[in-house]
Amino acid sequence: MKIILPDETGRKTDYHLIGTPAPTGTLGRNPARIVYSAAHVVANPYTANAPSGPGAIDWDRTMEFRRYLAGLGLGIAEAMDTAQRGMGLDWPMALELIRRTKAELPDADVVNGCGTDHLDPAGVRDVDAVIRAYLEQVEAIQAVGGRIILMASRALVRVAKGSEDYLRVYREVLSACDEPVVLHWLGEAFDPALAGYWGTNSFDQALETVLEMIGQNVSKVDGIKISLLDKEKEIRMRRLLPAGVKMYTGDDFNYPELIEGDEQGFSHALLGVFDPLAPLAAYAVSKLGEGDNAAFHAALDPTVPLARVIFKAPTQYYKTGVVFLAWLNGFQDHFIMLGGAQSMRPLPYFTEIFRLADGCGLFRNPELAVRRMKSLLSLYGAD
Repeated sequence: MKIILPDETGRKTDYHLIGTPAPTGTLGRNPARIVYSAAHVVANPYTANAPSGPGAIDWDRTMEFRRYLAGLGLGIAEAMDTAQRGMGLDWPMALELIRRTKAELPDADVVNGCGTDHLDPAGVRDVDAVIRAYLEQVEAIQAVGGRIILMASRALVRVAKGSEDYLRVYREVLSACDEPVVLHWLGEAFDPALAGYWGTNSFDQALETVLEMIGQNVSKVDGIKISLLDKEKEIRMRRLLPAGVKMYTGDDFNYPELIEGDEQGFSHALLGVFDPLAPLAAYAVSKLGEGDNAAFHAALDPTVPLARVIFKAPTQYYKTGVVFLAWLNGFQDHFIMLGGAQSMRPLPYFTEIFRLADGCGLFRNPELAVRRMKSLLSLYGAD
């Protein structure tokens, strides 16, 4: 099968699809690693809302994708940045998403994003307002029986005067949580508004604060997801965590190595890239559980170049690549996103993702993927 693809200069060349499907699998109970896929949402393209206004979700297709993930044995990280939280998905819609996922999949392993995004950071005057905002979302999520992943707060980074403010906020918020939570250390590559989180731009000082916070609240912490795209920092922190506190990799550049681990430990996974890689991730981790590390790497290592393109700078727009692949694979009937985010990447980004996804065997229906890629090229005048 062939398609004509332009390069970054507009020169068109024939691309012949490999067409070899990747291996797929399902994670059983008690897998070798806990695996959460941070899941995207499907926008409703028929809404009258302007792209810059409140978003609208196609609930049927959004829930269908969550059933698909759960059917693979994967956990779901709900209402996180992959779902465009803070970039099209506001708090009322996020809470509705959390409610629907809980009702649809009551027995699935789901962690739900809890933050302060209903606040306008520019209008926040003190740390008390941040605490109240966190507690409002904690209460709402727990009221529907949801587990919590405690997201970083843009408002907190604006008003905190130092590490003591962070320690106080997390202490008070964690005390209100009924179950141990997953913490989320989101780097500024994913959200520039979080630069200086933990009261410093120094990783060493930030690490000291985070470890102190976890040590003060260890019974309330299941683990921490670190999204800094730096494997050495993650490994260093992983080795310093208190016993029983898990590391969940959020490194979409180095996940095979970090999940496999070393003689001193390993990372579980909570990854946005495991939305498009879901069946391959389930297969790879099942092989890791069988002790077949070679098969684990044979499955996941070839996907790293694709992940590095999807998450290339500016990294916060990686959701565009995730939804693009969902469209090519037939999980939705259109390539429209909340806030018009489908326009946040240039055409060469999409053509490179197409090539690399085919090389990894990710197209469930190559004919459909080619047909939809041709329609995108036509839109750009590049058919």
